[in-house]
Amino acid sequence: MKNLFLLAFIGIFSTTAVFGNGGESFFTKADAFFKANVSSSGGVYYASVKADPTALNSLVDDIASYRFSSQSNNTNKAFLINAYNILVIKNVVDHYPITKPLDVPGFFDQKKFDVGGMSLTLSDIENKKIRPVYKDARTHFVLVCAAKSCPSIANYAFMPSKLETQLSVRTQEAMDNRSFIKVNDENRTVRISQIFEWYADDFKAEARNFVTYINKYRSTPIPENYKLSFYTYDWALNEKKK
Repeated sequence: MKNLFLLAFIGIFSTTAVFGNGGESFFTKADAFFKANVSSSGGVYYASVKADPTALNSLVDDIASYRFSSQSNNTNKAFLINAYNILVIKNVVDHYPITKPLDVPGFFDQKKFDVGGMSLTLSDIENKKIRPVYKDARTHFVLVCAAKSCPSIANYAFMPSKLETQLSVRTQEAMDNRSFIKVNDENRTVRISQIFEWYADDFKAEARNFVTYINKYRSTPIPENYKLSFYTYDWALNEKKK
């Protein structure tokens, strides 16, 4: 009888880590939030969220109450990606109106959030909880820092059961995006995001050079002999007006 009680307790504890009030999944709530507040082109309706932050604040509460130890590795990875993007939006909304995230001192490395009982900055989530743990360069194309030069934010949540496919799809979309990977066939040049420069080791761990990595996902491969450079990051807010 004691064992049955213990198993039931563990089951309840595990469920509450992923499910919010009323049993609604964090991932389902996040999916609804992104669908309602992110355009298909990847702009965020910050003004609308500011006007009614109820859904956002509920998700922030769910992020705080999450329990990593009771979930699968893939569930934790999907959770952290969604949590990062939600908390970026939260940080913008709390200071809105702003023209860029860098208008807020310490936007990425000072402001702390409760993430599963841990006090973490946005930088901590990315550089301590995601990059060194999962060693997956594709995460650079789904973690969105609220700037125009970031890859477009998805207007849906990342789901544990679909995560591998979603990561590859978003990476391919970024590699095929002419605003993100700027190829000039006439001059035989390619200009790429500074994300590759800042996180060079992550990409070089998966490919011998940047072009090789890009071509793994790109529909039209870039010739290896094209001259490569980095364009300047545009930190203007990735806002979309309704």
